[in-house]
Amino acid sequence: MSEDRELKDKLLRKYSGYISTLKHEFSKKKKKGKLPKEARQILLDWWTRHSRWPYPTEADKIALSELTGLDQKQINNWFINQRKRHWKPPENMQVAIMDAHSLYGPFCHDQ
Repeated sequence: MSEDRELKDKLLRKYSGYISTLKHEFSKKKKKGKLPKEARQILLDWWTRHSRWPYPTEADKIALSELTGLDQKQINNWFINQRKRHWKPPENMQVAIMDAHSLYGPFCHDQ
């Protein structure tokens, strides 16, 4: 047991500077988790107003970024997740997608 303690003490002496630097770096990183409530509400308001086609333009994303304080990657991810979880394309759009799929097959590109 004393050998373990000696080894631990030796390692701590040798690497304590690195450990404190790493702790400091990790503490600076943004914490993952929920977006701020106000930002989520702004995104949800936009979503509600555009529920038939919830794909913001680049200009919309810039404006939402400025309004919410989020970066565009966060906004993109929020919309991707929101569409996956809560959006169903209108019936006529689903038919158009199915028609295109049957005409062109699963790969809609020139061969």
